Amino acid sequence: MKTLLFLALCATAHAAPPDSFWRAIHLVETSGRTGPILGDQGRSLGPLQIMRAFHTDSRVAGDYSRVADLDYAKRVATAYLQRYAPEAWAKGDVVTLARVFNGGPRGHLKPATKGYGARVKALSK
Repeated sequence: MKTLLFLALCATAHAAPPDSFWRAIHLVETSGRTGPILGDQGRSLGPLQIMRAFHTDSRVAGDYSRVADLDYAKRVATAYLQRYAPEAWAKGDVVTLARVFNGGPRGHLKPATKGYGARVKALSK
């Protein structure tokens, strides 16, 4: 029984939201632009508008300036979301993931992130 539970947990730990989730986040954040885009009065960087604290919290190795690269930014966001929203990650719950991405570890509970989650969901279809 323990082996089956372990295998089930391993299978869901690597589940992921659909590719359309990443396209939607990218569109909402920078209209699909790439490169070293500054936003939020210089507090966010790159195509996914990653903040320095978000990068640090993700625990992904590498200099913050690398979030200007879309693939690296997605790696950072993946680590962050898997850390703070593992159940939503396993279910592919794009609304909860978007709200945590936008509002921090408890972002899915903040009323201010509802609109962001709705926009990402609409673009993820």
